[in-house]
Amino acid sequence: MQSLLDPAILFFALGIFAGLVRSNLEMPAAISKFLSIYLLMALGLKGGFALAASGFTPSVATSLGLAVLLAIVVPLVGYALLRRVLSGFNAAAVAATYGSVSAVTFVTATQYLESQHIAYGGHMAAAMALMESPAIILAVLLANALRQKQQAVAVATSAAPVVAMTSGGAATLGGHGPGNVSGKSGPHLSVGKILHESFTDGTQLLLLGAMLIGLLTGDAGKAAMQPFSGDLFKGMLCLFLLDMGLSTARNLPAVRQQSPWLLAYAVLGPITHATLALGLAWLVAVPAGDAVLLMVLAASASYIAVPAVVRYAIPEADPSLYVSLSLGLTFPLNIVLGIPLYTQVVQSLWAV
Repeated sequence: MQSLLDPAILFFALGIFAGLVRSNLEMPAAISKFLSIYLLMALGLKGGFALAASGFTPSVATSLGLAVLLAIVVPLVGYALLRRVLSGFNAAAVAATYGSVSAVTFVTATQYLESQHIAYGGHMAAAMALMESPAIILAVLLANALRQKQQAVAVATSAAPVVAMTSGGAATLGGHGPGNVSGKSGPHLSVGKILHESFTDGTQLLLLGAMLIGLLTGDAGKAAMQPFSGDLFKGMLCLFLLDMGLSTARNLPAVRQQSPWLLAYAVLGPITHATLALGLAWLVAVPAGDAVLLMVLAASASYIAVPAVVRYAIPEADPSLYVSLSLGLTFPLNIVLGIPLYTQVVQSLWAV
């Protein structure tokens, strides 16, 4: 219960309450964007400073390897399950959303670990960056495969002769050529283009660039940036989570319209993903703090990066599915209950 009294979580709850009672409390878009930039920059710097102090060790390589493995396994398993209740395009979009990560959930988790005096590796910010793209790439590849299959079926169907009646009553044979096949179809994106868009995206570029700056400047940079990336961090996070609470409240009506199967996936899927991360971290003896963050990353769902790409790359999918589930249900559950729960589980197993 004490973990729920963290100011950041309470400000998030305040934002949800304000949204539910239809308060006129609102965060200007420019300030919301500034807070996002600040948090990513501060997180990258802190990660770079920590990595400069620890160096690139076998433990670092192991954690990054597990992050990439989870980023591949989670969306593939999610797609296989979701395909039973959704169309192929919707299943790919939702699987990408839950296979990618939430930067805000990760930032909140790092702040929670610091409040509990649990150390974690600065390289975990790089793990978060690495986990964002694989799910998007897999989703686009699955969507392209589905389109090719649909086009092949459409061409085969249109090529089959059909019987038509002339005005005189005589039967004639005809067919529809490939040029007459129509339907909603998205662009066929190459893996290279997806990778370019992912790693030159402003969010990724700022995070990785700030981490590199922190790594290069080390202790001197840390001392110089302490008032910015250290002292202000908690307050800025509280402001951002207040805004996220307002956004969550706006998405709750759409959540109530989803099927029980999808609601169950939005709750049980992240727990399953976190359990998978826990098992892998336990097998290879990842440090406790890194294990918690791996669980958080595996359990989180993207509500910014993936929707921005998927809306363009997979227009056949329904945005109300993946946006409402990730932001309206999974995000608040992770912030309020998931992070403290994952931390307690790791503390028990690792005997921290």
